[in-house]
Amino acid sequence: LVATFLPCVVGIQGIADAYHQILPQIRLYRPTNFSSIINHVARFAAHLLQQGTAAQYFTLLIITDGDLDQTRQAIVNASNLPMSIIIVGVGEANF
Repeated sequence: LVATFLPCVVGIQGIADAYHQILPQIRLYRPTNFSSIINHVARFAAHLLQQGTAAQYFTLLIITDGDLDQTRQAIVNASNLPMSIIIVGVGEANF
């Protein structure tokens, strides 16, 4: 994925609007590795959690057609933070 957009939105409608805004700019590439994106969002969540101001909750939506083996540790590391990771698999891969 090579795209740039405002990374913070509010609510489900904000997620949908961001998705529709970014969709025309997306270019898929291999190998599929989302650990850097997960770690980036996790740093935001961890920072707020450490400050005791974790009034914000982060939702990371990943739409992929590839294998997620390389990202599993990043998901595990982020599992105790105020964030959700939603992975939508498309295509023929084994999700």
